Amino acid sequence: MSRTLRVPIALLAALLVLGGAAVALAQLGGRGGPPASKTTGPTGPAAAPLPTPRAALARTDAGLAAALTRTTRRLRVAIEAWTALGGARSAKPPRAVTLLALHQQRLYRRLADDPDRADRVVARLGPELRAEARDIVLARAALGRIKRSGRPPTVRTAAAAPAEELRRAYRAAQQRFGVPREVLAAVNFVESAFGRVRSASEAGARGPMQFLPATWRQYGLGGDIDDPPDAILGAANYLYASGAPGRLRRALFAYNRSADYVSAILRFARRMEADERTFYAFYSWQVYVRTPAGVVRRVTGPR
Repeated sequence: MSRTLRVPIALLAALLVLGGAAVALAQLGGRGGPPASKTTGPTGPAAAPLPTPRAALARTDAGLAAALTRTTRRLRVAIEAWTALGGARSAKPPRAVTLLALHQQRLYRRLADDPDRADRVVARLGPELRAEARDIVLARAALGRIKRSGRPPTVRTAAAAPAEELRRAYRAAQQRFGVPREVLAAVNFVESAFGRVRSASEAGARGPMQFLPATWRQYGLGGDIDDPPDAILGAANYLYASGAPGRLRRALFAYNRSADYVSAILRFARRMEADERTFYAFYSWQVYVRTPAGVVRRVTGPR
């Protein structure tokens, strides 16, 4: 992390979510949003086949809206099944969650390529999804406006820490420093795809919360810059020292001196606060990178 303008490493890698730029819990224990229909879930006699990693995407606005609605409902059911049995204690989401999350992500990437179409598709969505989709699209747009500073590094990836381990770390950091856990989750999401991106930034920032070593020595509380719980606690310490929770926007601006960064973090945080299943969906998205030739390709997830 730096007090000068920088771009999150996952953003430089065209992080997961929404296309050429990145798109990530005040009440993680509660669940918001309406229940998904059992007839649209990934299990049961009425279940449709799971989408393949390269399944064709709808071409029309109506088709994209219907596919995003259907996929998100099915993904929420799959997430409920996964988390109900304690499966999120392991690092790898189940196949149904992985495939549905990837399809949802690909739909958002399609919208990211065409902002006018994104507006039309979002307007067609039902109330249970419209606000979430709008925030994701606007967060992508905000992160896309952040200028790169220097040559993007070669991106290295590895498995993220288990989702429940991360949630415990967010809660512990909130209890100690008062920084909302959904904000810490959003920073973890944008900075490193929940720790999947292991590359240092062009400025030398490292770890799941992307600290510069000098900043880490001041705020890292003696922990390991590459350890997820230590890094999350250090980030909460830095944000607290910068004004959080009372002056949260100011604190996030100190973390990355970009108003667009602040806007994106708060939009992602709002979605995870509104519905804990959105955290698990973001956690299950994959990492995309842009090659030196300008080609965007996925480097994690099913083939």
